[in-house]
Amino acid sequence: MNLAWHQMASFNRIGLVARVASDQVRESLLTVEQFLLSKGVEIVVEQVSAAALGGDNRVISSLEEMGASCDLLIAVGGDGNILSTARAMAPFGVPILGINRGKLGFLADVSPDEIEARLGEVLSGDYTTEEHFLLEGEVEGHDEVPCALNEILIHSVNMPKMIEVELYVNDQFVYTLNSDGLIVSSPTGSTAYALSAGGPIMHPSLDAIVLVPMFPHSLNNRPLVVPGGDEIRIVIGSDTQMKAKVSFDSHLEFQIEPGDSLLIRKKPERLVLVHPPGHSFYGVCKSKLDWASRNTNR
Repeated sequence: MNLAWHQMASFNRIGLVARVASDQVRESLLTVEQFLLSKGVEIVVEQVSAAALGGDNRVISSLEEMGASCDLLIAVGGDGNILSTARAMAPFGVPILGINRGKLGFLADVSPDEIEARLGEVLSGDYTTEEHFLLEGEVEGHDEVPCALNEILIHSVNMPKMIEVELYVNDQFVYTLNSDGLIVSSPTGSTAYALSAGGPIMHPSLDAIVLVPMFPHSLNNRPLVVPGGDEIRIVIGSDTQMKAKVSFDSHLEFQIEPGDSLLIRKKPERLVLVHPPGHSFYGVCKSKLDWASRNTNR
């Protein structure tokens, strides 16, 4: 991750995208839209979001078209909305600002009650940007190469039946693992599923990938951190009774057959997140994970 402070930058064409699953999300999206219009900013609304809002007189576009034409995307919702938007925007390099209407909000860090104040700071050029890398995975037998911002997960189809996998890093054999699955996580994903499986919290600036076994048969199989530039290959055991799936950010799933392999590497394109002034990774962890403080007033 590169952290940069920007001054006097401007955004002329801003895209809005949301998962309008509740009145609260709709309300926040309308607040963002009205504030930007009051500032004379050109707005484009993603087509599904626009349909949920209703009304007319909006410029409507697909995510791909927004990626090619917008200076900034504002995603309203939870981290799941950021994840899906990030996968679509990575090839375009369009920065994303998240308005949190979810539960945790590690990525969408602007709260609903400070939308106008925080957007005002960003529009005036007072913000930081943060780069996050994504992972991409080649599943044997599939032409598509999907990507994930948080994690790529290989897991047993028939829970709680274990699967056997062989792990290779840069074509060097590491170990054979018998477990419910294996999580391959970016630093961004280290506070998501990997954390619940016992993985370490990684600062987003680290150029590293963490592999976290899920309920391993042997306690000797511990989380393993490897350099971000390494290539990871996971081979499914040849036992025909082993049924496994590969999922990308719990979004896209593929069946993987016994003896097949999954190749994982860092994606060349990166997600760029925009943060208002005062953003701190440790502050987010303290707030979201309820870390204790020596001084309760801090």
